[in-house]
Amino acid sequence: MIHAQTIARRLPLLAIAAALALAMLVPAAASAAGRQADDQGQGKDSGRHRGSEVDVMTRNLYLGAVLDPAVEASTPDELAAADGQILREVVANDFPTRAKGLASEILRTKPDLVGLQEVALWQSTPLSPTATPVNYDYLALLLNQLNKGPGTPYRVVEVQKEFDLEAPADMNEVAGDGPLPGFPTAELVGHLTMRDVILAHNGVHTWDAEGANFHTLLELPILGQPKPIARGWTATDASVRGSGPFRFVNTHLESFHPLIRKAQADELVAPGGPATGSLPVVLVGDLNSDDDTVSGADTLAYNDLLAAGLVERSTNDPLGCCLNSSLLAVGAGGMPSDFNHQVDHIMTANPGEITLKSSIVTGLNPVNGFWDSDHAGLFSALNFN
Repeated sequence: MIHAQTIARRLPLLAIAAALALAMLVPAAASAAGRQADDQGQGKDSGRHRGSEVDVMTRNLYLGAVLDPAVEASTPDELAAADGQILREVVANDFPTRAKGLASEILRTKPDLVGLQEVALWQSTPLSPTATPVNYDYLALLLNQLNKGPGTPYRVVEVQKEFDLEAPADMNEVAGDGPLPGFPTAELVGHLTMRDVILAHNGVHTWDAEGANFHTLLELPILGQPKPIARGWTATDASVRGSGPFRFVNTHLESFHPLIRKAQADELVAPGGPATGSLPVVLVGDLNSDDDTVSGADTLAYNDLLAAGLVERSTNDPLGCCLNSSLLAVGAGGMPSDFNHQVDHIMTANPGEITLKSSIVTGLNPVNGFWDSDHAGLFSALNFN
């Protein structure tokens, strides 16, 4: 089954709690067997760039913290303390270091197109001299690592903004150090923007890129105030080396509610949806669903995609989800045995035109003192017939 803790930290609870804070006090400021390789994706055959092969990857970056404490807060002081805890956890999870491992996974496998989820942008506004700013742009940090050598091999094709809110935070746990009315302990305001992103390797031709939020969103009541949890998709038409044109779609479906997740999957494949049309479709992403390693209502979204004609084009051996520790440093609690189910997938429509050549899981072991993410990565080499 999908771990409750793993699911919980995909929900933007900081954003939910922020809605309450802002409203009260703050002005709007694989069914097909794949070939297993090592944790950095080595062991692929050297002929993968010949002919009409297309190489794709899905990678959840992990936003950097468990956000449950913020939504569970019942007073302004509790909220500020919870948000301070969240920001300290983001700092401890050190994305500048993790970006090196994530970039290594991508550079070793050399996917033509990459779908990224949980591409967080953490920002902060100091409220007092005691504030310790927290500012991390996961996209910029990852691109810096990917393109630090000659040639800048990867470029951004599309960015879709998902959750975006802010909340007061007590970072240093010193009472009475903040000037914000109603939040006497808060010395800064933290701002989280969640994004989904498509990257393309140089030489990949892309056009008509787009993105949107789903119409069906989970709403959670915070002291009677419903807060929609924005999720969505990114897409582009593309052509790689000798391939004909195809549609590449990246998504991150709802974590908490299986029926909302199912409805979002249905939006992808409804008439006129982003994963439909006359072109062959490659769909990648964190679907939070599977037909084999999870059970009950958690299978619904994935089974709807299968029913719409999508076919699995990635391995589930080994499994790639997910660490049970919110802290990714070596020794902080995460174990390889935590990877015991699948929620990340690579699927295709028009299966007569696309077949699976090979698939591997990346990032199964920590490097540089950290796990790259709470998810492993997933790479597939596809043959276009």
